[in-house]
Amino acid sequence: MNITLNKKQAIAIASIAAAGIVLAALILGTGKSNPAPAPAAKAEAHAEKKDEHGHEAVEGRLELTAAQSRAAGVVIATAAPGRIQTTVALPGEIRFNEDRTAHVVPRLSGVVEAVQADLGQLVKKGQVLAVIASTALSEQRSELLSAQRRLSLARSTYEREEKLWREKISAEQDYLQAQQTWREAEIAVQNAQQKLSALGAGSGGKGPLNRYDIRAPFDGMVLEKHITLGEAVKEDANIFVISDLSTVWAEIAVPAKDLATVRMGGKAVVKASAFDASAQGTITYVGALLGEQTRTAKARISLLNPDMAWRPGLFVTVEVVSGEADAPVTVHSTAIQTVEDKPVVFVQVKDGYQATPVVLGRSDGKLTHIKQGLAAGTPYAAQGSFVLKSELGKDAAGHEH
Repeated sequence: MNITLNKKQAIAIASIAAAGIVLAALILGTGKSNPAPAPAAKAEAHAEKKDEHGHEAVEGRLELTAAQSRAAGVVIATAAPGRIQTTVALPGEIRFNEDRTAHVVPRLSGVVEAVQADLGQLVKKGQVLAVIASTALSEQRSELLSAQRRLSLARSTYEREEKLWREKISAEQDYLQAQQTWREAEIAVQNAQQKLSALGAGSGGKGPLNRYDIRAPFDGMVLEKHITLGEAVKEDANIFVISDLSTVWAEIAVPAKDLATVRMGGKAVVKASAFDASAQGTITYVGALLGEQTRTAKARISLLNPDMAWRPGLFVTVEVVSGEADAPVTVHSTAIQTVEDKPVVFVQVKDGYQATPVVLGRSDGKLTHIKQGLAAGTPYAAQGSFVLKSELGKDAAGHEH
């Protein structure tokens, strides 16, 4: 019985093997008669990633009509040769223009009777900042008044003696003596007036002789105030600091290797670190000595500051042009976007734009050198490229769904 079962099993196994051989032959025959289409499919897929200029596409072509392009703010330019400036960027800080910053001192001791300026206030030249009652000033003005009265008397005496001398009534010696006294009285008045002028005080007019008005030396802003009502101040007390902020300095530390680039009279671009602002200024000073610790030289750039945007203490970056170089293919820096972590330029093609990968060279912020990926004469989106990038992202998201 066991022998019979083994024979049946052997027959079944042989039948399965024979069927497998036949099936394999059929499959091999089919493969020979119909070649695999995979290479053609790959070539077609690869062809789909090329535009009419032969540029490789990152995520395909973006179709936009002319009206849609205008609505998106797209401006077309042509890749062309250009000259790119190379710059040196140095950190700096905005500081007061020390040539237009004054430490106001009373020049006379006294007691504060009034304070008419506050911190941060804009003042005009000659505006009263504070009033001081000074005994020293009272004495100076009294001296002037006495000298003026002596001068008036001396002039009258001289005129009388001159008349008597011409009429042969009095001696010439009396006339000459009166003339000498008159000249000395004039000198005394001039001396008293110059003392008051040096103090910045007038004769006092009809007001109190001890009133001393402290005035602003020029238009500016009150940066410091060290004076209060009723306080006794000395003649050399630093009671106000006023600075004219219509011009400021951008001060930088220049390493020895960059001293050949940063030169007096050169132009520099100052950019704020805290907000988007830039301005062009002139290098007005470059230090002749290097610091012992820093091994750098100080330099400063003078900036116009009409809107008071450049505040002292603000950190800035100063870019100084160090040279220029010609590039065979350049585009506007605003045209460059990043797609799939690659820099691209949106090239204008039929019925739309193609995101074209490029290899970037040097840039001066306005123009960028394109080393590879773009030929001179190629039209591209110089402005509005960010909108095109956004639209391209929307298309990609739509295809995924």
